[in-house]
Amino acid sequence: MIKYLGTRKTGEGGTLYVFLINGQQKEVREGALKQYPGCYEALPAAAKAKISANRAWLSKT
Repeated sequence: MIKYLGTRKTGEGGTLYVFLINGQQKEVREGALKQYPGCYEALPAAAKAKISANRAWLSKT
């Protein structure tokens, strides 16, 4: 079971996505979402749009 709880900012200005995975709270960086199957699918549409925009921006650099 995976449930999205929200986001949290790091000291460096990055974003951590907070999930409840099998009863345990996990903070996942954007780049590590692929390591946790089902986490990306559990994100709301607004968070997915932000990640997509970040990836598009990175591909231009």
